[in-house]
Amino acid sequence: MTHIKSYVIRQARMSDSQRRHLEEHLHKYRLDYRPDDRSLGGILPSACPVVVEIGFGMGDATAELALADPETLFIGIEVHRPGIGKLVRAIEESDIHNIRIIQHDAVEVLRDMVPPDSLDGIHVFFPDPWQKKRHHKRRLLQAGFVHEAAARLKPGGYLYAVTDWEDYAEQILQVCSHEPLLENQADGFHPPLSWRPNTAFERKGLEKDHRIREVFFRKKRP
Repeated sequence: MTHIKSYVIRQARMSDSQRRHLEEHLHKYRLDYRPDDRSLGGILPSACPVVVEIGFGMGDATAELALADPETLFIGIEVHRPGIGKLVRAIEESDIHNIRIIQHDAVEVLRDMVPPDSLDGIHVFFPDPWQKKRHHKRRLLQAGFVHEAAARLKPGGYLYAVTDWEDYAEQILQVCSHEPLLENQADGFHPPLSWRPNTAFERKGLEKDHRIREVFFRKKRP
């Protein structure tokens, strides 16, 4: 699964608190990228449900989901250090025990570390829309990635994507609809799911009068 990276590492400013938590506490929750390890750092197979969140941003939704569902293990994948630092701070302050963090390219993590039929869910909330047409090839949710993600879901596991960019939403819906491993759980876009937390990216979209669109597919059972 060769790919064009769907992100750019930005040298965003970090707060002192984010930097401190990153340096002093990340090691307790970090999973290293190991391309020779097909067990997601020894986690898989797991007795508890495992959900991967790709691009968790500042981590607010991840922390809220983990607190609400302590029996599920959430694996957050992110490359931007300020967001990782903020999530680590939330983990420490709220005493959260069911989050692990991978600071690496999510495409490579799924490809190299996650075996087939092993995940209960994959979240992709507000991925970078790469607005300019010439940059659409950088969007994460393309046919090849969706196929690889679907292959790593357990039968009945779900892929849940949310965006506020209309043309990207249409693309995601079309790509998922054409993936033979997946089955739409709605007639088109899915109604909002009450358990998904509101995110900072969502609030920014709403401030611009963008409509939030949700795509929710499950992997077909044999």
